[in-house]
Amino acid sequence: MNIGVFYGSTTGVTEQVAEKLGSLLDAKVFHAGDIEKISEFDTAILATSTWGIGDIQDDWIGPLEKLKSLNLTGKKIGIVGVGDQEAFSSSFVNGMRDLYVAATEANATIVGSTSTDGYSFDESTAIENGKFIGLVIDESNQSNLTDERIEKWVVNFK
Repeated sequence: MNIGVFYGSTTGVTEQVAEKLGSLLDAKVFHAGDIEKISEFDTAILATSTWGIGDIQDDWIGPLEKLKSLNLTGKKIGIVGVGDQEAFSSSFVNGMRDLYVAATEANATIVGSTSTDGYSFDESTAIENGKFIGLVIDESNQSNLTDERIEKWVVNFK
């Protein structure tokens, strides 16, 4: 399978998650600024952290508009969110929603929803039908679960 991983990262955590995904999936990893390369792949993973009160990571601001304008019909998209469920309990991984909306507007098929079990937060816009819209990583509070969560999630793309 031909997979591309695209990420935006401020502190390096989301980049590390993207690199780990790339390694496990034998995928090419790109910064969000290279989003136009998404058309080269059958499947793509979009990764972001959430900043402020639920804002998508800054590297995605321009690329997000490009993403919305693409035709991704027939492509599978997985979404990854990195956040802190304790410090930002009322906007936990909300940045994922922006990626979800953009990919949906581009007619992509979203895959890889995950259970909210094991997380403790008040609110998140990254939930559809009772599940997260993708993989959720909390390195601040649950770093011991990161590898296990990633390994379980990548089966959606093999």
